[in-house]
Amino acid sequence: WGLPAQTTRAATAAVLAEAFADPVRVARQIERLTPEQLIRSWLPSQATRRPFVSHMCLLTLGKAGRMIRLGLAVVARVCLPDEGAPVAGLEPLQQGIDAVIDGALEAGRIVGAVVLVRENGVATYARAAGQADREAGIPTVINTVFRMASLTKPITAAAALALIEQGRLGLDDPAARYLSGFRPRLTDGTVPQIRVRHLLTHTAGFGYPSLSAGDPYRAAKVSTGGDQPGLSLQENLQRIASVPLYFAPGSAWRYGVATDVLGAVVAAVHGGPLADAVREYVTGPLGMADTAFTVREPARLAVPYADGAPRALRMAEPQTIGELTFSPARAFDDRSFQSGGGGMVGTAGDFMAFLEVVRTGGTPILERGTVAMASTNQVADMRDAESPGWGFGFLSAVLLDPGASQSPQSAGTLSWGGLWGNSWFVDPSAGISVVALTNTALEGCIGAFPDQVRDAVYAARRAPPVPASP
Repeated sequence: WGLPAQTTRAATAAVLAEAFADPVRVARQIERLTPEQLIRSWLPSQATRRPFVSHMCLLTLGKAGRMIRLGLAVVARVCLPDEGAPVAGLEPLQQGIDAVIDGALEAGRIVGAVVLVRENGVATYARAAGQADREAGIPTVINTVFRMASLTKPITAAAALALIEQGRLGLDDPAARYLSGFRPRLTDGTVPQIRVRHLLTHTAGFGYPSLSAGDPYRAAKVSTGGDQPGLSLQENLQRIASVPLYFAPGSAWRYGVATDVLGAVVAAVHGGPLADAVREYVTGPLGMADTAFTVREPARLAVPYADGAPRALRMAEPQTIGELTFSPARAFDDRSFQSGGGGMVGTAGDFMAFLEVVRTGGTPILERGTVAMASTNQVADMRDAESPGWGFGFLSAVLLDPGASQSPQSAGTLSWGGLWGNSWFVDPSAGISVVALTNTALEGCIGAFPDQVRDAVYAARRAPPVPASP
């Protein structure tokens, strides 16, 4: 290829490592992607970080793609079980999710996406599609970094649960014990006890700001954790405390800034920034190197887009969508408070690592009993009116009644999303973990896309097995 031997060996080693680590995914990618797309999707995480691998190297490897394609096809076939027979159910899964992604891209409902599926720990689907930056023509790759929004919440909650296991924090501890001067009041002026369990379950009485007329959080300029770059944690806590609680803690459920307050508690107990606590108790042990409160490699961060017609629109700074305000610049501003409710960026692979630990019992970050408790409904029937069949645990929503929710998922499924365009679920009974990250708000979170991905996953499980190749 006219390349230095060192470069060739490094690139080949990187690709072969991918093939042997996950042959099923590699085999499917070989069938779907061009040689250059294969190289671009694999090498950024390894070889392209080496100083001697240049853009020209990638182009040269792409031109030599026929040889690479043949070699990888052989490697993948040898690695596949049953002498290369397709895994049962894989083709319907591939076709189903591909159709969902392709349809959303063609309709302009999403711009870029990474979708990962694991079944009983085996990667059965992995695809990067669309554009990380449409205007610049930069494709989405498997390790594209996305703004995570509320995918931050279960990570913050896991850090809090780790501190509880250590005996340094208690579920019934008052938040005020750790946050000096934080004394939110009810509408009658009384100061109730807001406990850690209320923060974990969104039963503290907080809400989120909206653009609705007369909204008290908007009037107080409370941040959602996705806007107002440069705002400090102390200032935001003061603003939150200035707004009357919607109800007495523990008496009702309302989604809001509770996890930002929880993040402040975690930081105080840990004795340092929330980022340090999260890294020590969650992301560090799990090797989630790309998950952080500010983006470390700006070129890898997907450009955000907003719902629009006839297609999604590149976000402005700031960007209003419905009653919500987004600030794309926040991810680059390390002066912004570390929002435990919505401030992180990360990759689909990182978040899948976290979900798989939750699915399998918590090791190495939490004890099995803690995960079981966190995965149990903690809010009785408080969510029935707005989300029939769903409760809420310490990490996310918990599916209680699949019939009432009209969901194909099993009872006990954990699920949530992130308004920048993300969704996820873990179905422990079925052994399924799914991450779907997009750069398109709100379609990727509360539009049709998440349910379509979910339905494709379960439709594939009902499909007849794929026959083995002769």
